[in-house]
Amino acid sequence: MANPAEHTASLLPAIHLPGLTTDQSLVVEFTWLAMILIIGTLVFVISNWKKVPGGLQNIVELLTSFIEDYIVDIMGPKGLPYFPLVMTVLLFVGVGNYVGLLPGSVSPTGNLSTTAAWALIVFVFYESVGVLRHGIKYFKHFFGPIPIMAPMMFVMEIISELARPFSLAVRLFANIMGGEMIIKLLFSFCVIGLPVVWMLWDSTITMLIQTFIFSLLTMVYLGGALAADDEH
Repeated sequence: MANPAEHTASLLPAIHLPGLTTDQSLVVEFTWLAMILIIGTLVFVISNWKKVPGGLQNIVELLTSFIEDYIVDIMGPKGLPYFPLVMTVLLFVGVGNYVGLLPGSVSPTGNLSTTAAWALIVFVFYESVGVLRHGIKYFKHFFGPIPIMAPMMFVMEIISELARPFSLAVRLFANIMGGEMIIKLLFSFCVIGLPVVWMLWDSTITMLIQTFIFSLLTMVYLGGALAADDEH
């Protein structure tokens, strides 16, 4: 799939990876950049940890506390062991979104392959958690409460379940890619000021909301997998 940044100068030199086009290789490179930024920042904060937080440490502590509270609100205390997954999703999606605002850059989350990969990770993870926690009884909720309607409910529930990773992937991809296309069109028409205004809107509204929604749905799906059979 063509990327909105196609044929534009890149912030990073294009490394031609085997089996990938130049645009696809750039997506991989900016994915690496996003991961390096996340890991580098966290290593820096941890290595300079102080009893009285300040600067980046304060931001990391506030973000950690916010996510922990949200996990407890949505999943209950039993959801805290899954904090690493939720935080990883939040950090990668957030940084992946905002990387695209750098001149000559590409948002990894503006590529369907990236968002689909994360959606599948979340899907496989929470389904595995449900099976490991409840065993074969986990699949009971696919058949509904009324035995006579079980075949129809099973088909409907399977379709609904498979739609989750699809909606996760497409929603994030479409919003980020759409924002990049609008910015590119505004710059191509040389509309002075409008590209900056849109970038401010995109960064403060669209990207922030999409990061939160992806993380929130991850918690909701995990919460459903953890719930007791009679809560499904």
